Amino acid sequence: MSEEPFIAPVDLKAAYLARQPEIDAAIRRVLDSGWYIGGAEVADFEHEFAAYFGVRHAVGTGSGTDALHLALRACGIGPGDAVLTVSHTAVATVAAIELAGAQPRFVDIDPATFTMDPEALVRAVAAVRAERGGPILKAVIPVHLYGHPADMARLTAVARATGLTVIEDCAQAHGARIADRPIGTYGDMAAFSFYPTKNLGALGDGGAVITNNDGLADAARLVREYGWRERYVSDVPGMNTRLDPLQAAVLRVRLPYLDAENAARREIAGVYDRALAGTDLVPPTARPGTEHVYHQYVLRANARDALRAGLKRVGIGSLIHYPLPVHLQPAYAGRIPVPAGGLPQTEAVCRDILSLPIYPQMPAAYRDRVAAAVRTAAAG
Repeated sequence: MSEEPFIAPVDLKAAYLARQPEIDAAIRRVLDSGWYIGGAEVADFEHEFAAYFGVRHAVGTGSGTDALHLALRACGIGPGDAVLTVSHTAVATVAAIELAGAQPRFVDIDPATFTMDPEALVRAVAAVRAERGGPILKAVIPVHLYGHPADMARLTAVARATGLTVIEDCAQAHGARIADRPIGTYGDMAAFSFYPTKNLGALGDGGAVITNNDGLADAARLVREYGWRERYVSDVPGMNTRLDPLQAAVLRVRLPYLDAENAARREIAGVYDRALAGTDLVPPTARPGTEHVYHQYVLRANARDALRAGLKRVGIGSLIHYPLPVHLQPAYAGRIPVPAGGLPQTEAVCRDILSLPIYPQMPAAYRDRVAAAVRTAAAG
C-alpha cells in the first residue's frame, strides 16, 4: 500500500472549503430570514438558473429524480404511456418514468460517447409502436451522461418527426454545450440534479426543471405543490417536491463559478488524455462541436478490474458508473422489455468502464499522480 495520501474519486469538503465564506454567509442569511420553505431565496435562484441557460423558466424541486418525474407529469405523461430512454444511466432516470406511472422502453447507446444512439432511437420508436396492445409512445429522455452532450440535433429531429416530447436528463452535465448552445435548451423540458457530487452541487439534495414553454412551466409549478393555485385547494392531483431555501442559497453562491470549475475539469481531463495516449486504454470521447464538462472521466479498459485493483494498491480510488445497466438489475430484469437483439453496446460498455478521480479543486500533484499511475498500470 502506498504511503502517499489516498486520492478519493471526489472531495466534497474541498468543494465547500473553496467557497466557505460565501456559503456560510448565504446559509446565515437564510437562517436569519425566518423563511425556510420556498420564498425569495428559491425564487432568486430559479431566476438566476434560468438566466444562465437563457430560458424563461426554472422550477426548483427536492431532487433530480423529482425533477424528471415533475417534467413528465407537466408534459401530461402517465399511466398507459411509454417513454424511451437508455439503460446505461443512473437508475433515477428509469425510476422517474415509473413514478409518473409510465412504462420505460430502452434504446442502445453510441459506444464512443455513451449517449443515446439516434439510429437506435429510430428502431426503438418503430418497435414500440408495433407492439400489439402496448402503451402509447409519448416521449424520449436522452441522457447527457458523464458530462458529454447527447447528439441533440439528430435525436430531436427523430423526435419531432415521430411526434415525441423530448425531456433532457441533464443531471450530470450542468454547463455542457453543443456549438455554444447549452444542453437543456433543446427539448421541451430539461431536468437537473443538484446532488452534492454534481458539477453544480448543493449541500444536500435538490433539482430543477427548465423550459421556454410557459404552459409547461405553469403545469410544473402546479403539480410541484399539491396542484394548488389557491392554498389548500388542489385543482389537479399533485405532489410535494420543493427546493430547500438553504440549498438554493448554496447554489446561488456556486452558480457563478460553474463555467470556471468546468474548465478546471477539462484541464484535468486533458492531463489524463495525454497520459493514456499510446496505451490500450480508451479515453472518453468528446464529439466535435461539443463542450464536455467531465462530471466523470470514464475510460475503457479490457482489464478494468485489474487496473482498478492496481490503482487501489497505490492509494488511488476509482468508481464504476455503472456496473450494471438498468435492464439487468434485479428490480428491472425481465420486467421492462428490451429491443429485439438486446442492448449490445450498453452491455459491452458496462464491462470495461472505469471512472478516475476528478473534481475542480483537485491538486495538481494528485492529478499528476493519477495520470502516472494509470500510465504505469497500462504499460505493465
